[in-house]
Amino acid sequence: MTRPGSRILFSALLLFLVIPLQGQKQKPKNVSWFDDKLLHFGFSIGFNTMDFNITPSLANMQKDSLYPSVSKLNPGINIQIVTDLRLNNYMDLRFLPGVSFGERNIRFYKQRVLVNEKQRLESSFLEFPLLLKVKGNRLNNVRPYLIGGLNFRYDLAGKKEYDQDKPVYIRIQRPDLYYECGSGMDIYLPYFKLSIELKVSTGITKDVLIHDPASMHPEYMRAIEKMRSQVWIIAFHFE
Repeated sequence: MTRPGSRILFSALLLFLVIPLQGQKQKPKNVSWFDDKLLHFGFSIGFNTMDFNITPSLANMQKDSLYPSVSKLNPGINIQIVTDLRLNNYMDLRFLPGVSFGERNIRFYKQRVLVNEKQRLESSFLEFPLLLKVKGNRLNNVRPYLIGGLNFRYDLAGKKEYDQDKPVYIRIQRPDLYYECGSGMDIYLPYFKLSIELKVSTGITKDVLIHDPASMHPEYMRAIEKMRSQVWIIAFHFE
């Protein structure tokens, strides 16, 4: 299921990054010696909202069937180490290994009546993004850029078996490869560079659902044909 509200919010945030660059007058520039180094490092702290694009099972779409929906998004956190390789004046190759934490809640409806809202899937990802950063011209102490690439994530919180003590009857695959794209803005401060970055990360695996129904409540898994992961991220890089 797509989320038009998320796309609108993401577009608005991109405009928020671009508009301040227009109409600025020339000011003294802070030193940016780290941009000229072949290799430099930093760290990153960010926030995320994890989501699923869910396709309901057509074979299960009957009058009394369950209908799945991710109707509750919760904020999570990202922590990463920044390794930046300078390719030329306008392109960098970036590797940002780290961890991220979040959760997704799947609700089930029957004839538009909520029957279960406790399918909470928690994730603790090890992630290894490799991204290409394409930079624009610097204006005063600000420089816009675009970012894109691939990110391999492994979910340490993924379950091999159903937990009899928790009423969660859906399991997802632990590894997944994502493609990421977004934009950001480098802000040159006197002693370091702060980057504010917005991006969306979409799973390449079109179905991360493990098609193994729980013996107690198989109807929850059978109500879903496939699920695809998606993560929205705002990150603050310190370099």
